[in-house]
Amino acid sequence: MNERRQPVLGVLGGGQLARMLALAAAPLGVKTLVVDSSADACAGQVAPLAVADWADYAALEIFARQVDVVTFDFENVPAQSAHWLAERVAVFPAPGALAVAQDRLAEKTLFRECGLPTPDFRTVDTREQLDAALAAVGVPAILKTRRLGYDGKGQFRLRELADADAAWAALGAQASKHGLILEAFVAFERELSVLAVRGRDGDFRTWPLTGNWHVDGVLSMSLAPAPGIDLLQHRATELARTLAERLGYVGVFALELFVKDGELLGNEMAPRVHNSGHWTIEGAHTSQFENHVRAVLGLPLGDTGARGMSAMFNWIGDLPDASPVLQTVDAHWHDYGKQARPGRKVGHATVCAPDAERLTARLAEVAGLLGREAQVAPVLRHLTESFR
Repeated sequence: MNERRQPVLGVLGGGQLARMLALAAAPLGVKTLVVDSSADACAGQVAPLAVADWADYAALEIFARQVDVVTFDFENVPAQSAHWLAERVAVFPAPGALAVAQDRLAEKTLFRECGLPTPDFRTVDTREQLDAALAAVGVPAILKTRRLGYDGKGQFRLRELADADAAWAALGAQASKHGLILEAFVAFERELSVLAVRGRDGDFRTWPLTGNWHVDGVLSMSLAPAPGIDLLQHRATELARTLAERLGYVGVFALELFVKDGELLGNEMAPRVHNSGHWTIEGAHTSQFENHVRAVLGLPLGDTGARGMSAMFNWIGDLPDASPVLQTVDAHWHDYGKQARPGRKVGHATVCAPDAERLTARLAEVAGLLGREAQVAPVLRHLTESFR
């Protein structure tokens, strides 16, 4: 009797996203092999880890021969390495889609071409261009690196024109390397994200819109389905579909959005599973991680509907005591196995409930036990307003 061969998923990057992809792949009978430059990458605790630099083509050659498909757990993998791999093994999302998401200028240009408005923006390559961009865009504004920025990194907020010198001192050295972009600051009403998945056969699905709250540019909490925005779900879905089809995208991605005067504005696209979709592990019929594995391997996609309502706490820097979460009904703890460090994502917790009223009570209970009332307060306000 022939032994059944298990497919092997290759993941470039060994952080918590690769870790959760490996955990989702195992029940599907899929093995995972991770490549990362760090020997202590946390995905190595749950899947085989090959330690190699992205430019180590000898190591990548061995990696490519061992896997059936390659994907990413972060978007800053060098495009050259992604293209090189794509000549040897299936790579999803395709390097072209990755390249667009790596460049804020290309990304926002694509958004507008697909009918998604964005805040006003200008390219900045010199100190003189910064002055010209400020004259056109106005203040407040945000100067950002076009590449290699995430979680609030590579950004400088200008509150007045006099901040231009400080902004250039902070980021000007990046102008000649990767280019800069100045974006108008948006006094948005809400931050949302739509998580979407597209299969190799073109099947396309989205999870319910997620409401997000950030602190210092890093996600603090997510709530799904986001209450009070039913009319925006269809619009967000169609925009995500247009982007996915334009890019020939395969896998999960997140489209981060602002709500301003009842309309959606495009902020960023993450070409991978996303922090704001972690609630789907317990709160959706099929998680973003399982559906990403399904999509890139050409398996049928799973139901993206929500089981009820969910709220996710992001743990930044260090982990609080798990006990208050573990003793709460339908609450779930995720420790990424990472060393504590300021600003580092080290875990998350998700609290689920059948409806907004019961989720409100459970969140308030957890927040009180953890001493996290300030973190939870904006989420509770939205929940309370939804069932009054």
